[in-house]
Amino acid sequence: PASYSQAGIWFNEQVRFDPNRPQLAIYNMPFLYRYNIGHTLSIKQLRQALQLVVRKHQSLRTLLIFDAAKDSLMQQIVDFHDDNNRLYAFIETTYETQEQLNHIIHEEKYNPQLFDVAQGLVFRCHIVYYKQISSDKVLSDKDLIIFNFHHALFDFPSMNIFLHDLNQAYTTGQLLYDDNTNLRYLDYAVIEQQMSMTGASMFWLDTLHDCKLDQPLTLPFDRYRLSNEHRTGRGTSISFELGQDLSHDFLTHASSNNISLEHLTFAIYFIFLFKLTSGQTDLCLAMNINNNRYRDELKSIIGLFENIVPLRCQLDPHWYFYQLLKHVQEITTNSMKYSYFPLQRILKQHSHISKHTFLDTSLEFISFISNNDKNATMIGDCQLVPASSSFNINEDERQSVSDFSLSLYHDLNMNQLSCTINASLDLFNRDTVEKMSQRFNSILNQLFLSVDDQIDRSIYELSLILPNERLLMQSMNNTQISFASSPFTCIHHEFVCQVMKQPQKLAVELDEQSLTYCELLHYVQVLSLTLLNEYHVVPGEVVCQCVERSLSMVIGIMGIEMAGGVYCPLSPRDPQHRLHALTKQTQSRLFLVHDLTITKFHDDIISLNIDSILNVNDINKKCLSNVQVEREEIAYIIFTSGSTGTPKAVQVRHKNFVDCMHSLAYINSFNKDDTVVQMTRCSFDVHVQEILGTLVVGGTLIMVHPNGTIDFDYLSKVLQNKQITYLHTVPSLLHSFFTFVEQNNNSNILKYLRSLCSSGE
Repeated sequence: PASYSQAGIWFNEQVRFDPNRPQLAIYNMPFLYRYNIGHTLSIKQLRQALQLVVRKHQSLRTLLIFDAAKDSLMQQIVDFHDDNNRLYAFIETTYETQEQLNHIIHEEKYNPQLFDVAQGLVFRCHIVYYKQISSDKVLSDKDLIIFNFHHALFDFPSMNIFLHDLNQAYTTGQLLYDDNTNLRYLDYAVIEQQMSMTGASMFWLDTLHDCKLDQPLTLPFDRYRLSNEHRTGRGTSISFELGQDLSHDFLTHASSNNISLEHLTFAIYFIFLFKLTSGQTDLCLAMNINNNRYRDELKSIIGLFENIVPLRCQLDPHWYFYQLLKHVQEITTNSMKYSYFPLQRILKQHSHISKHTFLDTSLEFISFISNNDKNATMIGDCQLVPASSSFNINEDERQSVSDFSLSLYHDLNMNQLSCTINASLDLFNRDTVEKMSQRFNSILNQLFLSVDDQIDRSIYELSLILPNERLLMQSMNNTQISFASSPFTCIHHEFVCQVMKQPQKLAVELDEQSLTYCELLHYVQVLSLTLLNEYHVVPGEVVCQCVERSLSMVIGIMGIEMAGGVYCPLSPRDPQHRLHALTKQTQSRLFLVHDLTITKFHDDIISLNIDSILNVNDINKKCLSNVQVEREEIAYIIFTSGSTGTPKAVQVRHKNFVDCMHSLAYINSFNKDDTVVQMTRCSFDVHVQEILGTLVVGGTLIMVHPNGTIDFDYLSKVLQNKQITYLHTVPSLLHSFFTFVEQNNNSNILKYLRSLCSSGE
């Protein structure tokens, strides 16, 4: 049978990507070498040595084929004596310009036709001569050699084994091995299938308990992939250097705190994802195990010894960085201990999940020695030096297996760090990926270069906001205005101020009913005194109100504020179970109703019918002055819809509301000269702005009857007859109403409309 890692590669190539698009070369592994000046290499000896290496390492002549009868992917070794030409490809070409060389390298990396895994053609050697093929078949310093492998049979550590044996075969003309005693990759695959791995199985079951493996991270996608949509494999890649100072501080922090660079990288990446996903704390992603040769016998075998395992981090945003580091050290060490457990067996433990989204996000830390003569390879007397493969290709041609991955590279020679972010163009625009790379770099700078000692702060205090964005926000928020004409502090104080300024101005109107500011104040005081004297409402106490659109609604809201209470609206249109849930959350002992909603609540609930007390004339207003309410206290509570679970209470203070209303008046969104139509249901916060906001700035409020906002004939008459100048509603209702107006050729009703606002949805 094929190994688990081979099966994963094969599945990705055959199934993961769109079968209707051209085949992708996502698993070509070209290695480029040039020759040092003065060194030569014999092509004849090289070909003989390659034959010996391929004969010894069966992975280089192995085919993969799916056996339908066994419902399993099988590997089969191609007999060395069948046909030598079938074992690997040997190509010789020439180049004269850098452009031609780039094209050759591009083909090696991105041409999917170079290999045929089903036929066992998984290795090729490409000799690239400068200008002409050498007549004496000897390579010189401007020539290149490219060893290219298919990843299904070869991993990166295999290259050291390959070069070691190639040198031995080239130098001695022989390569000793014994299939009867030496462990082969084929044997490893069989043993892997037969191992019970009970301890590892239990570990992964426990680690991923309750983990939502099918829930993707909420990254800043530009678009989404449909459930039945294949991947295109098109990706983009952004790379950047960390720079000398940042690299130095990063490496110093790791060494001084006895932390591995890998663990430090992972911890920072989890912070980055936590911030990027707007606060997801249970993060599970794919950790690439690039060298899974967990036993000494495997270290001399060419093959694919890779695995992918989940790395799950459940972080607390209040942790300090060192606490997260300790947690990441623990989870990574434990995960690495059982990293030999095949990914397919981990997925099988959660067979009820059809799409394991943790595989879409990955990370890795790679240490390497940069290209120079110090890491040259000897083949006989010839010194091969890794050649740079940095050539220009179209960014859209880059190929991406996962949706989002981050790789941090440590150049051991230069002691410098660099980072690469790969992302799928199916989901992200390139400029989005560039912005994310800048944000990751910003996190690094905050942790290691900041003068504010960010590393000693809680995780949640770190920010993804870039310096230029911060400056922009500061400039946009440089809007400090002193409202010197408004020294009052609370909502009801502002209202009384307007009463004193314009007592006979129309305050609120509903059809043929109306109240001036002075009349409205009278009824508000009657209700406030009733709440204080008969129901003993104390400052800060939540008082719920469940009324239809009416004058009573306005009186009730302002009456609660004047009594020092906290207004909490309950919509009569809400189902009984929501009303019950909200009353339970507020723990309110008193509910204001009116004639239309008096039957909404059970007898065991204390309710006050606003309409029943408004005829009282003998009131003692003095005790209202004893009510002490500070501007920092809560003015009202609005509950969210509860679409994501339990409705949540949003609390707004007097100060915030009053300042907001004066700000809206300052920018002339609405003002004291406006006539405002009340459109919004009391379930939504805009109704408070419409009602209390209008009274705070001194405007006139027009109420509509309970179903008035969806009766477009009635609403049209209100806008025209009441000369409405300000209207605020949701986009869908706005669109429907204006469509109605257009169809009826009745745009004249809008002639008084000065300010139109739309929000929500």
